[in-house]
This record gives sequence, structure tokens and C-alpha cells, in this order.
Amino acid sequence: MTEPNERLTLLGHKTDYKHDYAPEVLETFENKHPERDYRVRFNCPEFTALCPITGQPDFAEIRICYIPDKRMVESKSLKLYLFSFRGHGAFHEDCVNIILDDLIRLMDPKYIEVTGIFNPRGGISIYPYANYGRPGTKYAAMAERRLMERE
Repeated sequence: MTEPNERLTLLGHKTDYKHDYAPEVLETFENKHPERDYRVRFNCPEFTALCPITGQPDFAEIRICYIPDKRMVESKSLKLYLFSFRGHGAFHEDCVNIILDDLIRLMDPKYIEVTGIFNPRGGISIYPYANYGRPGTKYAAMAERRLMERE
């Protein structure tokens, strides 16, 4: 039997920051309570990506909230992943959807939502939101309801 944290490679080591989009840095660990629905929320108030047209930086808070199943995202790997967008050119809406898709592939959560609260640029703020609920479950209905209730 392996130690629970044996698969985690980033904790306790010197941090190597990636200079472009790096989904390969994401790591997971076992959820010790998969029988229970509960939420995990991450806030990244210092998210930065580059405008793919101008190359100018866009600043945002990224909020991630999910209901885990068997696997959970390790927080240091998530931080390094989100920081890897700093040299990556993507529109605000793309950033939110890319993050959502990568985390779905990584963890296969029951439910997940990602919100981007981007600082104004050119006098306009953009707040993209994307979510996912596992198809054929109550979480799919929850995702649809939450999407329609958003302002």
C-alpha cells in the first residue's frame, strides 16, 4: 500500500514556476469522504493572463468551487497551474472554460463551477462563469439551475 501523499511531488520542494499554460502540473489526492457531498472553494485573487490580441496583462480573481468525488486537486499544484496563465494569451471567457475543462479531466468531480472576476480594462469588467454537473445525476440539474440563476 502506498502512502497517501506519495504521489504528490510539489509539496516540500523548491517551486518551479512555469512560464506558459501548464496543465501537467496539476496533481490530485484521494478524497477521504466521497460518500458525503461537501464543497471545496479556492480563491485566486492574483490571477493574470495575457490578452491574445494585444499581449497586455489582464488581472482577475478566479473562484473555483466543487463537490469532489474520489479525487481532489492539490492546492499547491492548482496555484502553479493558475500562475502558468501569466504568460498565456487567452480571452477571459476562454480562461474560465479552460480551467473548468482541465479540472473536470483531472478530478471527475460531481459538480464544479469557475468564475472569473476580471478587472476593468477599457472601462468594461467581464465576469465569465462556467459550470458542470455530472450527466445523469442531480448535479447536472444543479448545474443547469445555477447557470440560469446567475446574474
